[in-house]
Amino acid sequence: MSAKAFLLAFCLLPGFSPSAIGQETASKQDRIAQHSRLAQEYLRERKPELAIPELQKVLALDPNNVDAEANLGVLLFFQRKYADAVPHLKKAVQLNPQLWKIQALLGLAETHTAAFVDACDDLKAAFPQIQDKKLKIEVGLELVGLYQQSSELDDAARVATALRKDYPENPEVLYAAYRTYADLSGESMLELSLAAPDSAQMHQLLAHEETREGNTNAAIAQYKQAIAIDPHLPEVHFELAELLNTSQDPIIKKEAEQEYRNALTEKPQDEKAISKLGEIAARRGDVKQSYDDYAKAVELQPSDADAKLGLAKALLEMDKPDKALPLLEASVQLEPTNSNAHYRLATLYRKMGRTDDARREVELYKKYKDMKDKLRVLYKDMLIQPQEIREDDANDK
Repeated sequence: MSAKAFLLAFCLLPGFSPSAIGQETASKQDRIAQHSRLAQEYLRERKPELAIPELQKVLALDPNNVDAEANLGVLLFFQRKYADAVPHLKKAVQLNPQLWKIQALLGLAETHTAAFVDACDDLKAAFPQIQDKKLKIEVGLELVGLYQQSSELDDAARVATALRKDYPENPEVLYAAYRTYADLSGESMLELSLAAPDSAQMHQLLAHEETREGNTNAAIAQYKQAIAIDPHLPEVHFELAELLNTSQDPIIKKEAEQEYRNALTEKPQDEKAISKLGEIAARRGDVKQSYDDYAKAVELQPSDADAKLGLAKALLEMDKPDKALPLLEASVQLEPTNSNAHYRLATLYRKMGRTDDARREVELYKKYKDMKDKLRVLYKDMLIQPQEIREDDANDK
């Protein structure tokens, strides 16, 4: 057993106490206490191989000693004697159902003995109760894997989402979530293709897939087929507008603006579409319209960092830095990785004479800009490079 594994095992031990002895003789009690003390001493000396027989002697004298069952199961588990560990861990949980860490180890041991149904039940029960970070991640990832194996993808996604919420920067968790969502997406796509292959929703889904592959012109064609079938399809106009808006062709840009307006016709309180119209107005120099659109977007959705940034830019253009400042500060709080917001805030701080604050924001700007540059290189290496949308291509579709 490694030192690291031993320490984890020791932390999981509920503690030795000669409990549940009942009306047994003093001599028997003394022997139980003696073997328990010896086991404890051996564990402190990091000699689990000597502690195990002492715990077995305790159980021979007191078969319902929950501490001895739990400790023996833990030690056997970390010696990778999973088949031997399972009955002891299971007995401990039966004696005390509140031993969540022990039940978690039981579930993990059962996966090694191919008792997958039992493993799933035990891990599912223990997962929400565990506080230890390392153990919770291990249990959660194992549970996700079990659900995936049994094609219970909704349950797998539920656990993966819980893990992401608690550990949003853990790479193992993020990869497991990616795989789960990808599998769920593939399953849903297959089901839709079988249930309604010629539906507007199917074309909308195919548009998403084409966009993901960088086939922008093919994606536009799929969106337009979806709209032809059902012009009231939720989100379809906004999604098409987003794709068209990536083009450098001014004619396509104009078509994107119209699609944002079509989205508002279907859903007048579509905050994202309103914010995008504010961006388009700013691009053509209409500061007043840009301000109005962004102000409405912020009113509808105060937690939209991009809308707050856009409104701050409009206020700066209107020479109202005092009103722009809290919006910029809120924007970087809502979306700390937005390098543009940090740059704008640094510039404003410098103009206000707040040099230390400006220096801090410049450092953050450089940090997140470098990060995004590296991501851009990564995506380039992955060959996910959207085709440029041009007016003649779009009209051919």
